[in-house]
Amino acid sequence: MFDWISDANLAALVGLVGGILLGLSARLGRFCTLGAIEDALYARSGLRLRMWGVAIGVAMIGTHILIAAGQVPAAEAVYLRLGWNPIVSIVGGLLFGYGMAISGNCGFGALARLGGGDLRSFVIVLVMGLSAYVAISGPLSGLRVALFPEVEADPNAIPSIAFGLERVTGVTAAQIGIGFGVVLLAAMLANRELRQSWNELFWAAIAGLAVIIGWAGTAWVFANGFSSIPVESHTYSAPLGDMMIYLMTSSGNNLNFGVGSVVGVLAGAFIGSLFKGHFRWEACEDPRELKRQIVGAVIMGIGAVIGFGCSIGQGLSAFSILYYGAPVTFLAILAGAALGLRQLISGFAVAE
Repeated sequence: MFDWISDANLAALVGLVGGILLGLSARLGRFCTLGAIEDALYARSGLRLRMWGVAIGVAMIGTHILIAAGQVPAAEAVYLRLGWNPIVSIVGGLLFGYGMAISGNCGFGALARLGGGDLRSFVIVLVMGLSAYVAISGPLSGLRVALFPEVEADPNAIPSIAFGLERVTGVTAAQIGIGFGVVLLAAMLANRELRQSWNELFWAAIAGLAVIIGWAGTAWVFANGFSSIPVESHTYSAPLGDMMIYLMTSSGNNLNFGVGSVVGVLAGAFIGSLFKGHFRWEACEDPRELKRQIVGAVIMGIGAVIGFGCSIGQGLSAFSILYYGAPVTFLAILAGAALGLRQLISGFAVAE
């Protein structure tokens, strides 16, 4: 496309920009999946869960505006190229949520904490990336494919709630998606606590903007470049493994959107932690805690591959294009996390 940068590197640059915004949202706005669930279950505060609603609403509106303008080819979006399997969404979501609770962070949260100097999260990042690739193309790949086979989507029936309703109502998918986003955003803003929490509201919107940038940027490279660049947005499961592979094989490998996004979150979290004065090196002092983190990260990595995305991938990126599986997977993640947190608090074998 350009003489000075390859298509792959340009996609990585897009990922970097959005990743920085997400890393800043995590450190400056406390945008965190597990933290939101913990607040709702044990602190009786729904503020951070409503932040997720704001982020999803903003991402949904922006993404469908791009679809309406012809800037994002929905049929080429990674989540909409595969048919939906409810079992995959439920099993993958439950495993991911459970592993997230056991390890104490999701992949995105671990990157954000690592950017603030938490070396315990380094273990989660490494193990989750490795376990994701074990399930994608390693020893467990055959079993995964046998139990959860991928099915190509029908090109005449895009697996999106918006496109499904378009076929029934005649209203365009873009209009339906924008409408859903507006309704969700209005429902979140009806809460007085959220309306008064300007910092949280701002950074939730920025997280949604990061997802929009991902779709817009990769779609532009897809349409104008000469390489086969997927139309995608942020997720943090397989990209952790991609990052490890790139660091080991960069001379014979290319950057991609996911690697740029991972680096971006680390950079954004680092900048945010310095701005808040929260950067400090931390290490794990309890072997039992380390064991929980390793076991949880393994379960998360496998669950994310089965469920086709993590809490960001399914909870934001897939939700933004109203993929059929997004709400089911997200609810399964919440349920799995609730179970894991309850067992951690009550005590169980892995936590001993």
